[in-house]
Amino acid sequence: MVVEVPRWLNAKMEIATKDPLNPIKQDVKKGKLRYVANLFPYKGYIWNYGAIPQTWEDPGHNDEHTGCCGDNDPIDVCETGSKVCARGEIIRVKVLGILAMIDEGETDWKVIAINVDDPDAANYNAINDVKRLKPGYLEATVDWFRRYKVPEGKPENQFAFNAEFKEFKDKDFAIDIIKSTHDYWRALVTKKTDGKGISCMNTTVFESPFQCDPDAAKAIVDALPPPCEPACTIPTDVDKWFHHQKN
Repeated sequence: MVVEVPRWLNAKMEIATKDPLNPIKQDVKKGKLRYVANLFPYKGYIWNYGAIPQTWEDPGHNDEHTGCCGDNDPIDVCETGSKVCARGEIIRVKVLGILAMIDEGETDWKVIAINVDDPDAANYNAINDVKRLKPGYLEATVDWFRRYKVPEGKPENQFAFNAEFKEFKDKDFAIDIIKSTHDYWRALVTKKTDGKGISCMNTTVFESPFQCDPDAAKAIVDALPPPCEPACTIPTDVDKWFHHQKN
């Protein structure tokens, strides 16, 4: 996975799919940089959050499990290990299960995984291992995703397979979903599907008409402004707690 947001941080960073070479950028809404609120008792993101490269949730595909189309992004990952990763870090993960969130009418899968280099990785082989070894973590994950947009004035998110703990599907189900999103990505990058503005520029997919010369890619990267350092100014209200009565 590619780590977009290290655990405990608030800046809503994402792979910018419409920019050449898809850099990680902070999301902007109405001209303002976006941050997730500290939705009590959670501080920022409660996992290392990111995405699996070479996947795409196709907005033209109605998912048979959720009845909703894809959200037009790579598939998301919640990495549950002990290490706080760095933004942009690429880590190998062990897939444990998956959660199907319905975000404003779109399918938004959340893969639950653990870093293969985590000291406890050998003890985690299925979604029930998370439930057993980290009691409360799966409930917190559902609660976080359900309510994290409420501070923005939006309604709570919903989930497919609703019932206590039935929201989470097992490892085999998760891998099938990942494989299907990889197939949608391959159709996208080989121009068999219209990405409608997604930049598929790449240096490694030989069958892709969007493949470019590495020197051209380097020139694009070199022309970008430097990444923001941790010392960059963060609005003071980002540290506030947001208290919300659960429905």
